[in-house]
Amino acid sequence: MKNIIKLLMAIAIVAFVAACDNASSTQTCAEETLTDYSALQPAEAPMQDGKFVCQRPAVEERLFTSEAIEAEIKKVCSMLTNERLAWMFSNCFPNTLDTTVHYREKDGKDDTFVYTGDIHAMWLRDSGAQVWPYVQFANQDEKLKAMLAGVINRQFLSINIDPYANAFNDGPTGGRWQSDYTDMKLDLHERKYEIDSLCYPIRLAYYYWLVTGDASIFGDEWLQAITNVLKTFKEQQRKDGVGPYKFRRKTDRQFDTLSNDGLGAPVNPVGLIVSSFRPSDDATVLQFLIPSNFFAVSVLRKAADVLTKVNKNDALAKECLDLAAEVEEALKEYATYNHPKYGEIYAFEVDGFGNQYMMDDANVPSLLAMKYLNPEVIDEQIYQNTRRYVWSEDNPYFFRGKAGEGIGGPHIGYDMAWPMSIMMKAFTSDNEEEIKWCIELLMKTDAGTGFMHESFNVEDASNFTRKWFAWQNTLFGELIVKQINDGRIDMLNSIDLK
Repeated sequence: MKNIIKLLMAIAIVAFVAACDNASSTQTCAEETLTDYSALQPAEAPMQDGKFVCQRPAVEERLFTSEAIEAEIKKVCSMLTNERLAWMFSNCFPNTLDTTVHYREKDGKDDTFVYTGDIHAMWLRDSGAQVWPYVQFANQDEKLKAMLAGVINRQFLSINIDPYANAFNDGPTGGRWQSDYTDMKLDLHERKYEIDSLCYPIRLAYYYWLVTGDASIFGDEWLQAITNVLKTFKEQQRKDGVGPYKFRRKTDRQFDTLSNDGLGAPVNPVGLIVSSFRPSDDATVLQFLIPSNFFAVSVLRKAADVLTKVNKNDALAKECLDLAAEVEEALKEYATYNHPKYGEIYAFEVDGFGNQYMMDDANVPSLLAMKYLNPEVIDEQIYQNTRRYVWSEDNPYFFRGKAGEGIGGPHIGYDMAWPMSIMMKAFTSDNEEEIKWCIELLMKTDAGTGFMHESFNVEDASNFTRKWFAWQNTLFGELIVKQINDGRIDMLNSIDLK
């Protein structure tokens, strides 16, 4: 009898997985049914004379103003019939420019230092993501174009100061993490080595070049930077030993330091690249971080395109392509896991010894965000299976409550969902119902502030972290612009939240 029951259960699981595997990206399996939050209303927002009160700094206090972005804000708001959504968009989309961009000329070159928001340091990842949505408008505004070139120049300069660092000061000022046990310099805010810190600048520069045709950013600083990126990635394949990087910190937070005297968990040198830390700045458990390795494959090919067409440096381009091919082959062999419910899915972290760590974190690159960040290098069916997994309670860092749901991570902890994950769910969907659900949930969880936050408690959205986090704000603006560009204005205007 027991054997018959086991057989029936196995058949049911196989049938369920097959049904999910055959679902298109615009369909949902049973576990993907959108939670009904229709009774949940947005928190009260500041109003005056029946109008939402603008939350942007006064014009004279804004750090940077772009005529093209101001025109886009005016255009989008004129198209949106939902006043609350228009208000949130107008607060969020320019937040990076209003509050974090420090543009100047240095030695005759554009130079832009970008704060993350409430932390007055420049993360390579965050800064690249913060200004990304503005690139599409660069040809409409020379001032904006110069600012973007300045971000890229500053990023390449930073990589050449230390390719193992994730965050930088505006000059050799030192800071709170100078006591870390690693090769700190006064220019560094923090020295947590993360693959994606070296990928975001290449992604940004490549897109800027495609849009503007401006190849001036690809000079000597760029050539030195891509050389340093290749050197670092090869060192962190760990084929010739553990490499030069170590990191330890005196802390009571487990994920703020590395085990094994600062080297992290052992890996088998199978061709993948170690990322000692995640995009959350938390330490990896198994050091081959799969979303970041896919990101590396994508940007190495973009770098090769630039090196071939702009720099005429075929030798360096070949190095990029060879490394991308090697990592891609290793991903085919080591990146997937055969889940009993979802079928073949991507693991979050592996070690090359056969061990796999199954979860997803909200920070980008993540498993969920791979279709947003680098769709050309992933398998669509495996991704769709993975997407169902990560947005479910089978992902240990997926949280759902009466106030909302989303993916979080150990950086903040239990029950704290990140709006970034909800945005990535929308960015990676072709289903208008699902996209609308995501935008409504973002509107319902802003705690009445008109801004996105780092995370919110799924039982009480008024309990949130980071009042000023420019990446998430600008990303929300990017999401709304994308819906309009994709012809979904009617969907946006069907939102009736007040």
